[in-house]
Amino acid sequence: CHYCGIRADHSSLQRYRMRPEEVLACARAVRALGCGTIVLQAGEDPGLDAATVADLIRRIKGDLHLAVTLSLGERTPQELALWRRAGADRYLLRFETGNVALYRRIHPGLNGEPSTPAGRIALLATLRGLGYEIGSGVLFGLPGQTWDSLAADLLKFRELDLDMIGCGPYIAHPATPLGRTRVRRPAADQAAGDELTACKVLALSRLLCPAANIPSTTAMTVVGSGTGLPRGLQCGANVLMPCLTPWKYRRLYEIYPGKPVASFTRGSDKALLAALGQAGRQPGVGPGSRRCSQ
Repeated sequence: CHYCGIRADHSSLQRYRMRPEEVLACARAVRALGCGTIVLQAGEDPGLDAATVADLIRRIKGDLHLAVTLSLGERTPQELALWRRAGADRYLLRFETGNVALYRRIHPGLNGEPSTPAGRIALLATLRGLGYEIGSGVLFGLPGQTWDSLAADLLKFRELDLDMIGCGPYIAHPATPLGRTRVRRPAADQAAGDELTACKVLALSRLLCPAANIPSTTAMTVVGSGTGLPRGLQCGANVLMPCLTPWKYRRLYEIYPGKPVASFTRGSDKALLAALGQAGRQPGVGPGSRRCSQ
């Protein structure tokens, strides 16, 4: 992708792949902290074979009884079905923008084939048919993105009846084609990527999808005043996602400049609980499934 700091041609970036036992150690730490769910995330890595992922899911579900969310990019229906049979509960796949022309500018097709957001939206339907809870979302503030386009994307959340919604501001990375593009005077209808827009996107997502799980993300702290995470909770978010990836790997995960790299530890949970209490919130328990009225 032309905006992503871990894109394939970023040759100076040190790559890593965690060993299965390292992933399981992180999962045990998640359980020890009292969390009921874990997210397994990776780039679109051809070396991450489906059988290894399926075995990880089975061991996490069988030994630790955690709900498992996957965020592994565009994979084949056969792989997605295998992981669902292994016990995966949810899958997160953002369509980034529903505007076809903008999508093609930021997300080149493979093997010369044109790319469209319709492919990812179709894959979300496949995931739902397999029994996953589905999550998606968009980038806002992309160069050339209009307010009308962003509004259409938010309405798409309701149409898709998303179980999870994850949106984030576009933060330019200097090692990407989009980040190296000369900044021109933005058009009058250019959608912003600032903290105010982030809060509005959260609030509108909550109004459109009242039952969805919506995280307040670390990107909020980068574009905001440093109080992004609690402010996100005030604007409609109901999920925080502390990262337990070991620091030696986490520091290499540079999808955008300024991304916080501190890992969540046993001491961190007390500070998080205190912050939740100050915001008038109590931590949930259990697998964290979407709450539906039906």
